[in-house]
Amino acid sequence: MTVKHHLTDDLLMAYSAGDLPEAVNLIVATHISLCDECRAAAGSYDAVGGAVLDTCDSVEMSKSSLTSVLDMIHAQDTKTAEERIAAPVKDDVFPAPLADYVGGGLDQVRWRSAGMGVKQAILPTSKDATARLLYIPAGTAIPDHGHHGLELTLVLKGAFQDEGGYFGRGDIEVASEDLHHTPVADISEDCICLAVTDAPLKFKGLVPRIAQPFLGI
Repeated sequence: MTVKHHLTDDLLMAYSAGDLPEAVNLIVATHISLCDECRAAAGSYDAVGGAVLDTCDSVEMSKSSLTSVLDMIHAQDTKTAEERIAAPVKDDVFPAPLADYVGGGLDQVRWRSAGMGVKQAILPTSKDATARLLYIPAGTAIPDHGHHGLELTLVLKGAFQDEGGYFGRGDIEVASEDLHHTPVADISEDCICLAVTDAPLKFKGLVPRIAQPFLGI
C-alpha cells in the first residue's frame, strides 16, 4: 500500500501537542497507523516537544501528586497511544486505533441509511467535532458540498475521486472552507471511509439540505 495523500504539518503538530478534539485525534491516529511518512513526522514532533519540556523550569509538586497520577493511569486502558498505533491491524478494514475505538471490526458497526445506498455510523466522541464511518456503494456520488469548517476523510476500503484527486486506502483528504467537491466512489469496489467534521457541511442541493439535520452532517 502506497499512501499519496497525507496530513498537514499543522495537524500533526497539534496531535503531538494534544490540542485536537477527540474525533480529530481518532482519525489522525488511524491515518498514521497506515502511513509511515506521517507516523515518522508525528514521532519527530513528539521528540521536539520532549526537548522543549526539558528546558522548562521545574515546579514543586504536592506530596499527593504521584499517587493521583498513578490512580489516573490505572483507571485508563493499559495500552499507551504508541502501543495502539504500533499494534497490528485487527481486520482487513479497520486499523488498530479505530478497531479499538469501535470495539471490533465491521461486524460491530451499526449502520444507518443516509440515502442512495449510502450508510453511516456516527461514533461517540466529544461535541467539538463529529466522527462517522461512511459506506458508499461503488460508483455512487456524495452530493456536491462545501464546508463551514474542516472535513477530514480517511479511506479504509476501496477508493473515491473528487476535485482534490484520487484517494485509496490510507489516503486522507484535508478539506477546508475553500474546497467545494463531489466525491464519487470508485466503480470497482464499495468504499468505506472514516470522516471527521468540526462544522456542518454546505450542501448545494435542496434534498441534501432538508435531510442534513436528520443525518447530523
